[in-house]
Amino acid sequence: MKMLTWLPVAMALVLAACGQNTPTSKGTDLSKANTTYQNELMELLIDAKPGSVIEIPAGVFSIDRELSLVVDGVTIRGQGMDKTILNFRNQAAGAQGLLVTASNFTIENLAIEDTKGDAIKINKGENIIVRKVRTEWTQGPKTENGAYGIYPVQTKNVLIEDSVAIGASDAGIYVGQSQNVVVRRNRAEYNVAGIEIENCIDADVYENVATNNTGGILVFNMPQLQQAGYRTRVFNNRAVSNNTRNFGHAGTPVASVPAGTGVIINSNDQVEIFDNEIADNKTANIIVSSLFSAGYSDSAMSADFDPYPEAILIKDNRFSGGGNSPDGVEFQALRIAKFGPTGRFPDILWDGYVNPAVLVNGQLPADKRICIDNGEAGVLNVDGPNKYANPNTDMTPHKCTLPRLSPVVLPNA
Repeated sequence: MKMLTWLPVAMALVLAACGQNTPTSKGTDLSKANTTYQNELMELLIDAKPGSVIEIPAGVFSIDRELSLVVDGVTIRGQGMDKTILNFRNQAAGAQGLLVTASNFTIENLAIEDTKGDAIKINKGENIIVRKVRTEWTQGPKTENGAYGIYPVQTKNVLIEDSVAIGASDAGIYVGQSQNVVVRRNRAEYNVAGIEIENCIDADVYENVATNNTGGILVFNMPQLQQAGYRTRVFNNRAVSNNTRNFGHAGTPVASVPAGTGVIINSNDQVEIFDNEIADNKTANIIVSSLFSAGYSDSAMSADFDPYPEAILIKDNRFSGGGNSPDGVEFQALRIAKFGPTGRFPDILWDGYVNPAVLVNGQLPADKRICIDNGEAGVLNVDGPNKYANPNTDMTPHKCTLPRLSPVVLPNA
């Protein structure tokens, strides 16, 4: 995919401008790791039947090739995310740590570390549970790390809970092109994107902690995918201090997410951001943008793709800090020009793009507006359609409300 260049700035040229904290762990000690258990585990996966429970004992197990499961109705269970550790640092074969193409699947109480590619990829299954799982690249944030930690795609009825994702070069927890999704009580840290919901229908993201990522929580719609996403609720999360420099692979959609972003909505509709603690994200606590600000040309979009974020509600969040040291010289110049040398961006940045085909007397209809009901929180419209000629902080178009979305209900939760 084409690189994102949010706002007029080619962020890839200036990502190093933002400082980075890194974890201090030196990684799992493999000197005494079990190197023979992988053959037994591979046999268990191959021989699994519907209803099988694969119990993995406590210990550190060195795995040198991809594991896979193709049978429905299987549970993989360790003894705890810090007790049962599958380490792939010496992986010589395969693109993932664990690839699952099955339904009614549960994985819980274990860790998958240092895979060459994605840690856990679950493709085209239904009724998926990921619980108390840790995915981590233990050498700290590096472009060479695998792209995704926990990665369900084209799935239905997905629950990811009480898990930890650290060090992914794309997204720690990513759910894509899926329906009926709950992501709750997880921790995402030192990833490019902490938690990403992309092209999903009906997702609830709540009670998570996203910190020390490049961007904390992302709700995206991307073109040329099988379904467009809408109806996502992001609430009761902590998205704080997501200021790690962007270490994503050049050319990927997250490679130019500005370091220092708490929550980003891009081209998605019917999104609620409410009751979160969003703080100390140096570029902006929330960014709302269209695909036009993401570096895509019209030719990259199909005729039915909607690039505009519409029906966005930002309500009752607790903002503090942030916006004081945005990523990139252009952002810094805009901050100084608009708010002075010691000033900061408002908590919400919006690129200003609206769909001209739906305007009524020059205004968006009530059901398509970006509504902000968040106390003293302000917005900066950077005026993207006019080449950023007249950024403004007018709150008048955003003093509105929207019908509330219904909770996601999962049959397997």
